[in-house]
Amino acid sequence: MRIEVTRSGGFAGVVRRAVVDTAELPDAERWQALAEEALADGAGPSQADSPVRDGFRYEITVGDRVVETGERDLTPAQRELTARVLREGARG
Repeated sequence: MRIEVTRSGGFAGVVRRAVVDTAELPDAERWQALAEEALADGAGPSQADSPVRDGFRYEITVGDRVVETGERDLTPAQRELTARVLREGARG
């Protein structure tokens, strides 16, 4: 399973992207379960509905499924997944 996270916005407006391929990971099942939970949680309100000055926007892509949400609207599963991918994933 390929999991990609893109974080954009913030004070400097820098885009950061990272990818994890779970195929060869010893904890692949945990990654996959977390990704499924994050996708099931769905998208948060659109930025137009809940703008946050200098806040981050996240795009979580797993296969052909995509969820977009703002920093303050991340669910616990989305927060954990985005942090892990950005920390441990290959930079893109």
